This record gives sequence, C-alpha cells and structure tokens, in this order.
Amino acid sequence: MSTVFRDNILKDKTAFLTGGTSGIGLRIAERLAGQGARVALFGRSQEKLDAAVAGIRQAGGTASGVAGDVRNYAALEEALGKTFGEWGPIDILVCAAAGNFPAPVTGMSANGFKAVVDIDLLGTFNTCRAAYEHLRKPGASIISISANHAHQPYAFQAHVCAAKAGVDLLTKTLALEWGRDGIRANCITPGPIDETEGMRRLAPTEEARALAVRSVPLGRLGRKDEIADLAIFLSSDAASYITGGIYVCDGGQSLAGPRNLSVALEGR
Repeated sequence: MSTVFRDNILKDKTAFLTGGTSGIGLRIAERLAGQGARVALFGRSQEKLDAAVAGIRQAGGTASGVAGDVRNYAALEEALGKTFGEWGPIDILVCAAAGNFPAPVTGMSANGFKAVVDIDLLGTFNTCRAAYEHLRKPGASIISISANHAHQPYAFQAHVCAAKAGVDLLTKTLALEWGRDGIRANCITPGPIDETEGMRRLAPTEEARALAVRSVPLGRLGRKDEIADLAIFLSSDAASYITGGIYVCDGGQSLAGPRNLSVALEGR
C-alpha cells in the first residue's frame, strides 16, 4: 500500500470507472475508494464486478457495479444515469477499459483490429460523451489510461498504437472543449506494470520479463499503486489547474524506445 495519501482527499466525491474490475483499473478503484470516493464500476463480467465491489466494501469503501460493454453507448448512458440518481454528480471519470493481443499486421484480422480500436478508443469516447451531462461543473476530472504505444511504434501492436494515439488526442480535445465547463481531462501512460494482464500477455516468459526489466532505466517493473497514486493526484483538488496532459509513469522506459517489446515478442 502506498503511503503518499492518507488524508481522505476524495471524501464525498463520486467516481465512475470502466475497466475497473481487474489490473490497474481495479487498483485505481480500490485506492479512490480508500480516499473516500464513492466508486461505481462498469464492466462486462458480472462475476468480476461482484468480486471487485465486495472487496471494496469489505475494506470499508462504498462501491456499486453495473454490467455492460463500453462499445454499447446506451448501456453506458443507463449506468451513468443510475450512478447519478444514486449518488449525484460524477466528479471523477476513469476510462480504463482496454483490449490487447500480440499479433503482426499480416496475422491480424480486420475484426481483431477493430475490436481493440472499438474497446480502447470508441469506448473512451462513449464513456466521456455519455458522462458529460452528469459531470460536476466545475471540478470534474476525466482520466484515460493510455500507453506508450500512442507515440512510439511497437511491433505486433498496430491496433493498440492506433487506438491509444486516438485516446491521447481525444483527451486533449476534451480538455480544450470542456475546459470552459471546468472539466479537466488528462491521460496516464503506464509502463510495464507488474501483476497485470498486459504484462502476462506481452511478457509471458521469464526471458521476456527480464528484457522488460532491463529496458527500464529505474531497473524494475512498476507497481499498480504507483499508477493509482497518479490517478488520485489528478482526481484531487491538488491538480485543479492541470488539464490536457499526458502523464507518463514508466520508469523511463519510453526514453530508450520500444525495441525491448519487439525483441521480446519476436522470441515468443
């Protein structure tokens, strides 16, 4: 558990998260709740939703869950409306739903490419657009989870590169257009984070994991709490004048380029 925040900094705020039932998204949800926020989770698996909500409540937090797919705009509208009706205006919106699988362009179907773009990019748009009417103005914070793929090419990741580049520019556009309402929009770009599905898929062997570690100037994989700390900051009043930013939290990996992931995948 991180010791950076201990003062209930998000008390009485309401957060709505997509992709909040596992990995980085779940840890952000748990930590937001630990800082006093009421947390509403939206995800495809009712079983995962129930487990995540139960865990947050058991830890003393307030949480609810609605099953649905970020590609379904009407489902998001319904879930956000339910959250608004139960807890009032939404202060924090976290777009963490994502899809990924490693494949070369020649080994990727059009449907496979579209699926990732639809989950990552269209899903982020759907979530933000459906939430607009429920976001508290001023003071609301939108956080989208991006990736270094947005600004660096990665072999076997064409779909993610395209989708995350869109997420970054969508976020900047929201910051530009919705700033007049007091709504802030920022991206968090995690590097290789330990104990996540992304690392399990992209570095499935000990050799690939070791390559990932060596690619990070700080010499280790990141922790989910380190991403959650950044999300807490961007959600809080301490970041009240910060919008349109892409915040890289990768231990410096992006400074050396994407060669490690490409090499690791080629050795699969």
